This record gives sequence, C-alpha cells and structure tokens, in this order.
Amino acid sequence: MGVLRSRFAAVRVRAAHRDYWRSTLREPEWLLIEWPETESEPSHYFLCTLPETYSLTQLVHTVKMRWRIERDYRELKQEVGLGHYEGRNWRGFHHHATLTIAAYGFLLLQRLKDPDKKNRALSKAPPLPQGYIPRGSPKSTTPRTRLDRNDSLLDCPTHRPTASEVSLLRENA
Repeated sequence: MGVLRSRFAAVRVRAAHRDYWRSTLREPEWLLIEWPETESEPSHYFLCTLPETYSLTQLVHTVKMRWRIERDYRELKQEVGLGHYEGRNWRGFHHHATLTIAAYGFLLLQRLKDPDKKNRALSKAPPLPQGYIPRGSPKSTTPRTRLDRNDSLLDCPTHRPTASEVSLLRENA
C-alpha cells in the first residue's frame, strides 16, 4: 500500500438539510474536498462535524481512518468469524462479538510482536504517573453481599440470591 497523494481543501459551511423545518440555523460543519493529483476535478467530498479548531491535517487524517476501520471490519469477518454468528438472540451475538474482537486483538498483538514482519511495532507501556489511582471501587470498601451483581445468571432464577431493594431517583421529586 503506497502513500496517499491528493490535494485537499477545507471550508466551513452550513449544510441545508431541510432547514425549512428548523427555527434556527444549523451549526457550521467542515466541507473537506479531495482532489487527487491524477484527476481533472475533485473526486470526494466529506461533511464533518469536527470542531472548528481542527487543522486541515487533522481533518484529512480523521477522514482517511475510514479505510483502516473498513479493513479491520473485513478482517474481523473473514479471519476470526464475526460474520459466522447464526444465533437468534442479542445476548448470544454480544458474546460472539466479544470473543471475536478479543481474538482479533490477540492476533494484532502477535503480528506486532513478530520480528520478521516489516510492519511490526514494539510498543512499550509508559510508566504509571505519580499518584495514579486505578478505576473501579476503592480497595478499602467492604463488599456489598446483599446486592445481586451477577448478570450472567439472569436466566437461572434458582441460582440467584434474593436481591436487596435499591432506592430509585426520580426527577422533580
């Protein structure tokens, strides 16, 4: 895969997406125009809702990330079986997708570690900053044994302890 070679221009515009239904104007968006060096006129146009502070380089990088996302999705379907799910419920699909994404992450890590590959990148984890506090519950708290936190057993009512009631917050109460 070679280097992408195109000319780009970006301008802030207000796109008219049925604005006659609106009482206020839409926020300005970026219109990114791609004009390949080999073409006689621009070939691609992109509307982006990215902040006004983005530079042309950042806009182009963000738009061109689409290729990488599509490539990763294709590999997920072909290499690790994301497209092979034939179940009928959302929970099963969620489990299948989670496992295929984890397998894909493992394969990517192995590719990056392989010293014979030309595209390898040895990443070193940065040291933890001073005063780092890990996410999650503090270790000093005691576990709340009366609350039912095991969502994986929702289909098995015989294995569930009786859950404690939790107060409900309501607006304008």
